[in-house]
Amino acid sequence: MPPRAEDPSPLGRATGTTGAPPEGNGTPPGRYYVVIGGDVARKVCGTLQAAGHTVCHLTQPTDEELRAALTPGGTAPSGADPSAPSGPPDPFAAPDPNGHLGPDVTGAGDVAGAAETAGAGVADIAGAGVTDTGGVADTAEAGVPDTGGVAGVAILLDDVESLRYALAVEHIRPHVRLVVTIFDRTVAEQLVRVVPNCRVTSPADVVAPTFLAACIEPGLVSLSRTESGHAAARWENGSLRRTPYRAPRALRYRARAGRLRGQLRPHDGSSRIMLAGLAGLLAVLLSDWAWLVFLHHRPPVEALFEATRTVSTVGPAAPHGPDTPYLVFGIVAMLITMAFTAVFTAGMVDRMLAPSPVGIVGPRALPRAGHVVVVGLGQVGLRLCTELQDLGIGVIAVERDPQAPNLRLARALGVPVVVADAQDRFVLRELGLHRAQALAAVASDDLDNIAVSVAALAVAPDLRIVIRAGDHEAIEETRSLFRIGLVHDLGGLSAAYTTASLYGAQPPRGVLVQDGRLLVEDADGTLLPWPDAERCDHAQEESADGRPTAGRTVPGPRPRQQ
Repeated sequence: MPPRAEDPSPLGRATGTTGAPPEGNGTPPGRYYVVIGGDVARKVCGTLQAAGHTVCHLTQPTDEELRAALTPGGTAPSGADPSAPSGPPDPFAAPDPNGHLGPDVTGAGDVAGAAETAGAGVADIAGAGVTDTGGVADTAEAGVPDTGGVAGVAILLDDVESLRYALAVEHIRPHVRLVVTIFDRTVAEQLVRVVPNCRVTSPADVVAPTFLAACIEPGLVSLSRTESGHAAARWENGSLRRTPYRAPRALRYRARAGRLRGQLRPHDGSSRIMLAGLAGLLAVLLSDWAWLVFLHHRPPVEALFEATRTVSTVGPAAPHGPDTPYLVFGIVAMLITMAFTAVFTAGMVDRMLAPSPVGIVGPRALPRAGHVVVVGLGQVGLRLCTELQDLGIGVIAVERDPQAPNLRLARALGVPVVVADAQDRFVLRELGLHRAQALAAVASDDLDNIAVSVAALAVAPDLRIVIRAGDHEAIEETRSLFRIGLVHDLGGLSAAYTTASLYGAQPPRGVLVQDGRLLVEDADGTLLPWPDAERCDHAQEESADGRPTAGRTVPGPRPRQQ
């Protein structure tokens, strides 16, 4: 376990082992939480279950279902399994004299028995699919506002739904601890202003320091932005140390040269056509001007005026004596100018009718060396692109969907975006992958990220590759065949941060990864080893077309782990 850091702001010692996460506030297991959301919410729910807590997991509940879940003492919904187990015992609980780890929590009835033994009230949870609170802690005795036995609520949906449910939860159960994921920082600030007891974060904010560090230097654990600049975290002699960070000079110079080489080197066909036509017009203009200045000894300004007449197909102002060669040149130049004008106009019209997210000059021009290719322009991809630009590193975003909602935002932020399929090796070669610093595959589909990594390794075998992926079986199978890259589980990182936020009196500073282990940096600077989140075993209700219904999910039997 890493000891306390030696810098002026130490991160603290890592304590604990593996299993269920320890609660930062020292409260025992057996509390009641409400979790709303999809895949990441399932991991949060599974982590809470593993710690011995009772969880009501909802997908997109109606107002009635949400009110029932936040109001203990109601009637369990139809289809709920009163005898469903609520999770294994907490491995972090102190062993009793008989050698057992924590309370013997094996089912709803056992949770109730443990709660009665501890003197905690037991109530039925309507709408939760669990008929026992599992010994909810007495919040009044803890000196916190009465939240009706609800220890905390986590909402992990998109911005609009998260905002709507957060306001509804605060209305139904005021002052309850709320952890909400919202990407838009303006919306997040307004929500915190209206609901002070709400902690707002987003998966992009949680994982960006880890992905950014992996793209820049192999030895970095985290690279985050602070008020005074960037701070890097790395392991040194068994200690985690934070130091101010600036990208190495060689990397900055290489990235700057790559951006300069990318100017006036368009990627799309319409820009190439437009530049070809413009180059032809300029060539004719300069040729005519040079003929008049050097052969006819005309003043430069007058020569430029007459050359412009030729390019505009008006013709020379007047014949210059019996200079037949110049007359022939003027005729040919005007005919060629008509063709170049048509080419230039076609490219310009096409570019104006379909604005390209890639620029010809300026910050949105594609860099040609020392850049990072980011595949997937979701929340994580966009945040990673802006963080890389803040470091002075060139970036190219690749998005397959031409209607992706973040395309317009990326254009406003000056991020060059190529709309193409990154699994195509020709596309990767066009992006200068063999001269890039790294490739980050951060799309929402794990298998797509793996396919992109395979194609990237075929184009540039020595390229540093960072992959966003979960616990899909294909990850381990592909890694057993060849070096696939550095894999980070976005769902696991987000679930660890959300769960720690539900536990602690203060939100954690972040989540780190060391040798595949998750470490949660607590508010006081302590590093807590955190278990890999397992998805909960709730059986999700589905509609006739197989989609999740806008309501609750109810717990089914937890399979015995092998």
